[in-house]
Amino acid sequence: MNGLESHWYRTTPLTLLLLPLSWLFCAVALGRRWAYRAGLLKTVRLPVPVIVVGNINVGGTGKTPMVTWLVALLRKEGYRPGIISRGYGGGADHWPQPVRADSDPAMVGDEAVLLACRCRCPMTVGPDRLAAARALLEYADCDIIISDDGLQHYRLGRDVEIAVVDGVRRFGNGYCLPAGPLREPVRRLRSVDLVIVNGTARPREYAMHLQPASLCNLQHAENIRPLQQFAGQRVHAVAGIGNPARFFELLTSHGLGVIEHPFADHHPFRAGDLDFGDELPVLMTEKDAVKCQAFAKAHYWYLPVDAQLDERVPQRLLRLIGKKHG
Repeated sequence: MNGLESHWYRTTPLTLLLLPLSWLFCAVALGRRWAYRAGLLKTVRLPVPVIVVGNINVGGTGKTPMVTWLVALLRKEGYRPGIISRGYGGGADHWPQPVRADSDPAMVGDEAVLLACRCRCPMTVGPDRLAAARALLEYADCDIIISDDGLQHYRLGRDVEIAVVDGVRRFGNGYCLPAGPLREPVRRLRSVDLVIVNGTARPREYAMHLQPASLCNLQHAENIRPLQQFAGQRVHAVAGIGNPARFFELLTSHGLGVIEHPFADHHPFRAGDLDFGDELPVLMTEKDAVKCQAFAKAHYWYLPVDAQLDERVPQRLLRLIGKKHG
């Protein structure tokens, strides 16, 4: 954590200096939401249910594993889900863009390719969530849409709102941008349907825990090893995600000797970024792996994680979908 972000989880002189801008940001966010609720700005409803999985924080909270879990649940219940997302970090010339498992993350974004690989369902990305959703319905036979992020994009009507919260960092110093990490005030969570906490839940919240799977080799996909097999070894740990410390702590908790290499979220990795002058194993997140596949070496590994949710969540979620579209 560095730069302005290092001030978001404490109160410093810079925090106090930025408070007027923070109050302005908060007022604009509240005013915009009120304008949609009052009908001054138009919300567009789609002919299929829409579930938004988002957060009120800047930075990683665990939305991607939550979306993956949600797709699996909906499939199990007989739905044909599709995904939309912003395509953050993508450099495509025009939007929206369809996303497949073999799409270029430089064009459509790393998280989008990761979701396409894990979920294997139709997906479209673009800054305009409504346009992305309409494009998805035009080319894919979907009967329910999951919006990865987009909690603050009120133009797209939604049937269920899920907010994901980092159980360790939670809401930082409690201020909106730029003095703190919040896109909207914490009280916004009172109006969402489900608050999912990546960690220990509090009252009226539901816990989610991320369980590591086996390590996968980037160069040889069939080479899969249990994480425990690397216990006691020194490894380079690479993370270009919203909260790199969470990945490093996960590896350390399994007995690995971690040499930490944090990068900015959505960092566009190049081969030189992973040249550490030795042949120690290089371990990375699944999100980072989609950008490193083209220059993978035999000692590069990535660690998939799977979300495990409070056992009450599936029934409550399905009841919410049925209630809104029954």
